[in-house]
Amino acid sequence: MKTELLLHQTRLHFPRFDVDEIKITPIEKGGSDRKFYRVRCSSEQSLILVKYNRDREENRHYVEIAQFLEEHEIRAPRIYYHAADEGLIWLEDLGESDLFSYRSESWLVRRAFYESALDEVRKLHQLPESVCIEMHQHLPAEFNAALYLWEQTYFFENCLGRYFKIDQAAVDNFAGSPVLRQIAEDLAQRQRVLVHRDFQSQNILMRNGHAYLIDFQGMRPGLAQYDLASLLYDPYVDLTGPERNELLEHYCGQKPDADFLETLRLCAMQRLMQALGAYGFLGLVKGHKQFLQYIPKAVNSLCEVVARIDGLELFGNLLSGLH
Repeated sequence: MKTELLLHQTRLHFPRFDVDEIKITPIEKGGSDRKFYRVRCSSEQSLILVKYNRDREENRHYVEIAQFLEEHEIRAPRIYYHAADEGLIWLEDLGESDLFSYRSESWLVRRAFYESALDEVRKLHQLPESVCIEMHQHLPAEFNAALYLWEQTYFFENCLGRYFKIDQAAVDNFAGSPVLRQIAEDLAQRQRVLVHRDFQSQNILMRNGHAYLIDFQGMRPGLAQYDLASLLYDPYVDLTGPERNELLEHYCGQKPDADFLETLRLCAMQRLMQALGAYGFLGLVKGHKQFLQYIPKAVNSLCEVVARIDGLELFGNLLSGLH
C-alpha cells in the first residue's frame, strides 16, 4: 500500500491531527509478512501503523488479543483504531528499545529487564481456565501433538535439508524417530495455559524500565515452559547457565522441580527446532539472509539441550557434526 494512501487513511481516522505535520516512515521488522510504519503526527506524538494480510488467520486475531491483554493488565501496545476491511491497525508507539537492544549491557542491567518481561508473561500463564476458554475462539490452533510434530518437520526440511543439505534419506530417518514422536505426544498431554508463542528478545519492548509484549498474534493454549524456553534459549542473545537459573527462580519464586525442568528441556528442543526451521525458510526461501547468521548459535543450543534428553543420542551426534 502506497504511503500516500496510508496518509489519507490516517487523516481520515485521526482528523484532530494537523494534516501538514503527519509523516509516515517504514519500519523494517524481522521476517514478518506485515508492514510496519511510524506515523509522526506532531513533534510530540506518534503512532504505529500496521498493514496486515487479512488472508492469514494469525493476523486477524491481533486486535482481539491486544484488547484481551489490556483487560487483564498485561502490558502491550494500546489499540487506537482498527480498519478491519483494509487490514490496518493504528496502535500505541512504545518506542524502539526492545530487550534485544540491551544485549551488550551488564547482567545487572539486563536482569531487571528480563525479570519485568517474565512478570508480564507470568500474568498470562496464570489466567484462570475459564478466561482461557472464553478467549479460545479468537486464537489459532492450540499446541497439540500435530503442532509439535510440524515444528520438528519444519526443522528437518528447512534447516537440515535446505540449509545444511543433509542427505534426504538421513533426514527422513531422523524425522520419523519414534522418540521425537513420543515427545510430541507427551507434551500435548500436559496442562495447557495461554502462551505468547514467540516470547523472545525482539518481541519485548522496554519503556521506563517496564516490559511490554508485542507480536502476540500467535498466542494460543500451550505450555508455560515453551515461552520460557523461547526467552532463555533465544539465539539472538547470550545467556549463561547461571543467568538462566536466576531467571527461572524469579519466574517460579523458588528453585523449579525436576518435572518442571524436564518439560523445559523438551520445550527448548521444540522451540529451537522451530526457530532453526524458520531461519532456514526465511533466509533461503524468503530472501531474509540476516536470519542465517543465527543458525550456528541455535544449533549449539539445540545440541546442548538434546544431549540431556534420553533416547536422542543419534540425533545429538548428527547435531554435533554440524558445528
